[in-house]
Amino acid sequence: MQQLRCCVVVPTFNNGKTLKRVLDGILNHTQNIIVINDGSTDATSEILNSYPELIQVHLDKNQGKGHALRTGFKKASGLGYHFAITIDSDGQHFPEDIPVFIKALEEESSKKVLFIGSRNMQQSDVPGRSSFGNRFSNFWFWVETGKWLKDTQCGFRLYPLETIKDMKFYTPKFEFEIEVIVRSAWKGISVKNIPINILYDDPERVSHFRPIIDFARISVLNTWLVLVALVYIKPRDLIQRLKKKGFRRFFYEDFLHNQDSPRKKAFSIALGVFIGLSPLWGFHTVTVIFLALLLKLNKVIAFAFSNISIPPLIPLVLYLSLQTGAWVTGRELNFSIHEIDENFEIIKNLQTYIIGSLTLSTFSALILGFLAYVFLSIFDRKKIAVHNG
Repeated sequence: MQQLRCCVVVPTFNNGKTLKRVLDGILNHTQNIIVINDGSTDATSEILNSYPELIQVHLDKNQGKGHALRTGFKKASGLGYHFAITIDSDGQHFPEDIPVFIKALEEESSKKVLFIGSRNMQQSDVPGRSSFGNRFSNFWFWVETGKWLKDTQCGFRLYPLETIKDMKFYTPKFEFEIEVIVRSAWKGISVKNIPINILYDDPERVSHFRPIIDFARISVLNTWLVLVALVYIKPRDLIQRLKKKGFRRFFYEDFLHNQDSPRKKAFSIALGVFIGLSPLWGFHTVTVIFLALLLKLNKVIAFAFSNISIPPLIPLVLYLSLQTGAWVTGRELNFSIHEIDENFEIIKNLQTYIIGSLTLSTFSALILGFLAYVFLSIFDRKKIAVHNG
């Protein structure tokens, strides 16, 4: 821990019954300990008086676990530490697992990594609400980052302080532990699980998690993170990958040589074309990525083909939609494209446009999806033949 410049940060709030046991366990492995007393009103201050060798920060009032952790990280960075292991003071974590984090960090070639302890949620003493909450959190982390973890809620973690110290966080309580791993993944930090032990049936353990209020706060946070991921993060990552590789390399590696089946690729193309030509202006990106996630299709391909309505082609898409709508409904259009720009006559023909847009997007998706399936199936067979030959 000395060589890696790693410390242990212990946020605590009214865990006087278990705090001494936790601190004594950590001291068996290191004295690099920073305790954040988050406004405790029990015997916590008296207990900490027995540990003058530890770095202590005493907050006047309770401000939440997220605020306590950020305070601890700031203090650790100021003292020159590059990594911080966080451990809860309620006694559910085993300090004996600290070397597990250190060993895992030593084995990483890149130290740009955040480790989360992975609990055995199948233990008989694991509360049902904890198991459900963890599955709930794991699912939304996957939606927001595209990465699947077994445990996203465990507070026993190792943070790369040098990487996260300049990141902005906005949540002060339990939901911070969700925000920090999602934003870290967005920044390119590798977020990984490592197995740890857990103790739930300790009679002295006190949890301050409020099921209704804190679950509601976490739900609001996940809603916001999903919107940011769909509107900004996923399109940003796709554009960056496209710029880095160039269109030709991107097309061959991410499209043709993607490991998805021709059927899945074709459905992804069809979805992208349908959404791109649909009348959902302003919501194309959010809708196509959400549906691709929901239907388990290729997000990259679906998003790429949803951009069929790029700005230069918008007038043409509008015109074709109107003409298709007029053909389907039997109505006559009494204006030209020039008049659309000047008089906004399109508003008067909104029903015709919507019908035409949905018809055009449906038939275009079916035709291009079918053609893509035929092309990709031929290409896939040739690729297999070359590989076997």
